[in-house]
Amino acid sequence: MFDRVLCRSYKNLKNMDLPQRLAELIEGLQLEPHPEGGYYKRVHYSAEQIQAEALPSRYEGSRQLYSSIYYLLGPGDFSAFHRLKSDEIWHFFEGESLAVHLISPDGNYALKLLGKNQAKGEHFQFIIPHGTWFAAEPIISTAYALIGCTVVPAFEYHDFELASAVELETLFPQHTKLIKRLCR
Repeated sequence: MFDRVLCRSYKNLKNMDLPQRLAELIEGLQLEPHPEGGYYKRVHYSAEQIQAEALPSRYEGSRQLYSSIYYLLGPGDFSAFHRLKSDEIWHFFEGESLAVHLISPDGNYALKLLGKNQAKGEHFQFIIPHGTWFAAEPIISTAYALIGCTVVPAFEYHDFELASAVELETLFPQHTKLIKRLCR
């Protein structure tokens, strides 16, 4: 299904100012390359902490209450499969639609559309549950998408796991084609 919906070919883009707008966003928001793909900038990082004893056992140590980032995907880019120990809320800000592919710990696949067209099943925001493997890519004709990600408790790199295609394919062979396409 997703192969007919998604495409990283942008031959038909009508937005001639795309390179300029991407440059404006990268420079204006001071975005940097992200290890999973795209660009990001930490926007908020709570000054308050949740003590370790108040957190689920999957965490080692205390965590800030929350964190948020700007995240930008441009033409032909994608956010590679990864997972977090925390729930993550994705918010749509500007640009066009993203497809977010989710694989639950038990192997069930779901496709969530992040964007502004509710009539096409898109959402302005949704939650990605902790422990879910997920990747994102622009939908056909999407020039770029600027989104926000809020993580509760706050994002920490040691709570982040970038997928190995080989390991993920071993766990979920039914999703091999998708995994190969969206792993780095």
